[in-house]
Amino acid sequence: MNERDDPLWHFVNNRLPGPPSARFFGWRCVEFDVERGTIAVEFAPPSECLNPAHGIAGGFIAQMLDATIGPGVAITLAPGQFPTTVEFKVCFLRPIRLGTVIGRARVVHRGEAMVFAEGELRDLEDRLLATATETLRIVTIPNVELDFGQGAA
Repeated sequence: MNERDDPLWHFVNNRLPGPPSARFFGWRCVEFDVERGTIAVEFAPPSECLNPAHGIAGGFIAQMLDATIGPGVAITLAPGQFPTTVEFKVCFLRPIRLGTVIGRARVVHRGEAMVFAEGELRDLEDRLLATATETLRIVTIPNVELDFGQGAA
């Protein structure tokens, strides 16, 4: 696939810092394959994500999974299309500590209007930490400029 010239494409190629939620987690794309519908990203969750037991709180884990799956689906869509979450299921397998977390996602099935995808988080020792499945609706958002950090400092 030829490289596109739009904010999403610049984001997954690490030329834009991404939306505020991605910047908060230190989101960085490691690799992606548009034809296969796969993506791998790194996160560096900050200490603000810690729960009282010094693990990353579940809501932040879910956000990292969504921030892996969403872009993995988005890169397979046409410019002007956007994936919106319809259903999202998370399985927490191990506590996640501060440090680098690797997210991987893949499109399992894509129809005309819906996509089913799955994702996982692993630590640097390749231990499986959490998994998710997500159903997303493909929508067209006319005349809306999506925030991928175009104006971020």
